[in-house]
Amino acid sequence: MIQKCILEDDHTVQQIWALQHIAYRLEAQLIGFKELPPLLDTVETIRRCRETFYAYVNEYEEIQGVISIEREEHDTLTIARMMVHPSAFRQGIASQLIEHVFAEYPDVPLYIVSTGQLNQPAVSLYKKYGFYPIETFEVAPGVKLTTFHRPNPALAHTGEDSSD
Repeated sequence: MIQKCILEDDHTVQQIWALQHIAYRLEAQLIGFKELPPLLDTVETIRRCRETFYAYVNEYEEIQGVISIEREEHDTLTIARMMVHPSAFRQGIASQLIEHVFAEYPDVPLYIVSTGQLNQPAVSLYKKYGFYPIETFEVAPGVKLTTFHRPNPALAHTGEDSSD
């Protein structure tokens, strides 16, 4: 089941922090960059961030996956974090989380996400959902991140200027 996370709840934030450190350590190994910003987070920095978190919770009320989003502008939504516990890999949890975001925010013209260029599981997942690479940039020697965009197909315009 997917539910919105209440960051004022200590148990919830501690579960997010623990999952984040497990999941992003694996990504750090995949892309060869140990200083990933999510690994520097504390329970308090997660609690104070401006992201909205959704969690996939199993029947034992344990968080197995998390996606967080940011709405910095009215016409874009950024997936800021995506993580799944290794024991729950290949169960469709990341797909369910992405689909949940699309369902919760159906009127957003553009979805954005970034991931390590060498994180092939994440790259494949985002491409599966219609994201395409826009920009690749080096964040440290030999470490590249790719930003992906996905225009909302429900809001695809005809190419005509609607301001006429």
